Amino acid sequence: MAMRICLLGPSYPFRGGIAHYMTLLARHLSARGHEVTFLGFIRQYPRWLYPGQTDRDPSRAALTVSAIPMLDWLNPATWMRTVRYVSDWRPHLFVVPWWTSFWAPSFYTVLRGIRRRAAARIVFICHNVVEHETNRLKQFCTRRVLGLGDSFLVHSHEDAGQLQRWQPGAMIVRVPHPTYEPLVPARIGRHEARRRLGVEGKILLFFGFVRPYKGLAYAIRSLPLILKQHDVTLMVAGEFWEGKKDILALVHRLGLDRHVRIIDRYIPNEEIGVYFGAADLLLLPYTSATQSGIVQLAYALDVPVVATRVGGLVEVVEPGGTGYLVEPRSPRAIAEAVDDFYRNERAPQFIERIRQVKHRFSWERLVEALERLASSAASPTANSGGPPRGNFA
Repeated sequence: MAMRICLLGPSYPFRGGIAHYMTLLARHLSARGHEVTFLGFIRQYPRWLYPGQTDRDPSRAALTVSAIPMLDWLNPATWMRTVRYVSDWRPHLFVVPWWTSFWAPSFYTVLRGIRRRAAARIVFICHNVVEHETNRLKQFCTRRVLGLGDSFLVHSHEDAGQLQRWQPGAMIVRVPHPTYEPLVPARIGRHEARRRLGVEGKILLFFGFVRPYKGLAYAIRSLPLILKQHDVTLMVAGEFWEGKKDILALVHRLGLDRHVRIIDRYIPNEEIGVYFGAADLLLLPYTSATQSGIVQLAYALDVPVVATRVGGLVEVVEPGGTGYLVEPRSPRAIAEAVDDFYRNERAPQFIERIRQVKHRFSWERLVEALERLASSAASPTANSGGPPRGNFA
């Protein structure tokens, strides 16, 4: 049954995984026949919270959707305007992403107002129930905001478990993080991709924002071990948010200047296919994670992965099938996986397996999960003073 669905979250001109996610979600909900309105952000982050060069998307092939700029974290008047808009539009579902407690004041105010004034079922899409750099205050704020939800969609067992501990009996649906393939305007063949980048030989890729929990240092420390057997180049393609000086010093100290190529900038959509097209293997040496959309981006472009056994990564990487799962904080484990990949020429079988399983990460499955959440209760719970408690779905 077609529904009226209101989304709140970032979209173009803002950049990043959440903006891409919400844009693609709006597109696929509309394609499914639902009536969708998307309330976007007027302002995304303060400078102190977003250390990158800008939070605007520089892509020439930007991923866009019709969104109404509505919420400004700095202006409470826009919070109340959002409440009035939603109550007047009268959606069946109000869908909100959750990934950082920075949004707690504005989201809490908006959701409290919607619970009082609108008969909409509130659904959270939790990318991180507990954010990477957390503390007690952040967790308190998160619990207060999520306590206003009727239902939850998560992408990992870890997030589902955390929600169940905080809100026993909450209605939760877990579905794999969908693919970001629509971000890539066109695939680029290996020869052409390497020509454009000026690289050759065996190529490893680390992709995305560089932050401590992503474990880049462990990938770099694995290179001296790998280079004993294979002449490789590690491309680090993504903007450094912190720690660049330490990484450059580590590269120099280990004598790896010739084997590490750092591209310290946000990679626009039209260049993603070039970097993945040139790569043999994607490295995700994370020290912690709930899930990562970069795995699905690699799968969309038929690139196997080496990931650590943390969080939701263990749920999306098939050892010996789509890549490798290794122990976190272990350069030797990374090196052994890379050595096995090249020594035993695993690429063809891994690529074939990726093509067989990538349908698991479709947006259709995500939309169906939201539809199940919408039908999981007989009626919305506006004006009830609190969400109902159902079962894990």
